Amino acid sequence: MPVFSYTAVDSSGQQKTGTVNAANAQEASTQIKAQGLFPTTVVEGAKAAAAAGGPAKAGSKNINLFGAPKVKSKTLMIFTRQLATLIDAGLPLLRSLRTLLKQEKHLGLKSAMTNLAESVEAGNTFSEALAQHPKIFNKLYVNMVKAGELGGVLETVLRRLAEFQEKSQKIRGKVVSALVYPVVVLVIAVGILAFLLLFIVPKFEKIFADMLAGKPLPVLTQIVIDFSRFVQYLCWPPSISDGALPIPYLPIAIAVLVVGWKLFAASPAGAVILDRLKLRMPVFGDLLTKTSIARFSRTLGTLVSSGVPILQALSITKETAGNVVIADALTKVHEAVKEGESMVAPLEASGLFPPMVISMIQVGEETGQLPDMLTKVADVYEEEVDVAVAGLTSLLEPIMIVFLALVVGTIVIALFLPLVSIIQGLTGGAV
Repeated sequence: MPVFSYTAVDSSGQQKTGTVNAANAQEASTQIKAQGLFPTTVVEGAKAAAAAGGPAKAGSKNINLFGAPKVKSKTLMIFTRQLATLIDAGLPLLRSLRTLLKQEKHLGLKSAMTNLAESVEAGNTFSEALAQHPKIFNKLYVNMVKAGELGGVLETVLRRLAEFQEKSQKIRGKVVSALVYPVVVLVIAVGILAFLLLFIVPKFEKIFADMLAGKPLPVLTQIVIDFSRFVQYLCWPPSISDGALPIPYLPIAIAVLVVGWKLFAASPAGAVILDRLKLRMPVFGDLLTKTSIARFSRTLGTLVSSGVPILQALSITKETAGNVVIADALTKVHEAVKEGESMVAPLEASGLFPPMVISMIQVGEETGQLPDMLTKVADVYEEEVDVAVAGLTSLLEPIMIVFLALVVGTIVIALFLPLVSIIQGLTGGAV
């Protein structure tokens, strides 16, 4: 009898691995469930060895040396919307998957859809099939589908999922556009500044040395030339000794800073510090805070309204918060709710959520309409994000244009000041 290796989670969310003897994958899943576990991956022994890097059997299929292409959120959103439409129209789940599979162009999602169809055909539930692809379908997606299956409203849950993804995509796009604009302008400004300092200013320096015959330069011009020499030294310093190669200090320093920044951001303490700084930034902090509150409210409201238990919904919301500080606050909320307390006290104690949000959540808990209140909070804050992005963009455009003009204009003026003296000397004026 074949041996199947499995990965599963228990009732507390802990991951378990092991093996079972079964005639097929469906029987193996049944045995695993009988142990009180929820299987996420069930692979036959030989296939498991191949997946782990062992020797593959001759004629094995779906070998991808570079891994499956990443599925973007927009692609997943379209798949969810189409699947909800087909199921709502009365098509069975398996036939709906087969129909979408024929027209799917994305290789990564197409491969996953093939596995989904095979798993469902083998007798697994749709949520169990989805759980075998955690890189594409996150816990929020899987648990909402599971709740829809248990409640017999899968098409409704899929429609909510599609709407949730559309709103998340929309707000993410607006925030990214607001943050990208100043970064792009800053990169352009740095590029122009580097070009002028490395190539243009040195040529003018030689002209001034030849034509002014050692006379002093204007203060602004001398500052620009000194700064140009410093930048040149950092980029390509002269050799220390004969035969020694110059050391490009600036590129090395930038590389060290980038690597150091990534290592710091990847550490638990660094992530907390950086995420806290993000929320406290003068201009963008308020925008990021509103975005986090909108995401929290939309995610938790969608999960609870779909039938996911509140404790499980809070755990999923914490994992998708996108900010360590917000996630820590939600951990305390989860602990409070687990003890039978209200969500209000830990939310208020965190200092991250405005009084309006806390008041609406409190009313939702007292009236039993928490999902509706959370959805209203999400609507309000998504609207505020729209207004904030529009205002920020309109404010940043003139500021960045003026900044770019000042940077370039200062260098141009500094280079033309000595030319005035040269022209006056040539025309007989006082130099």
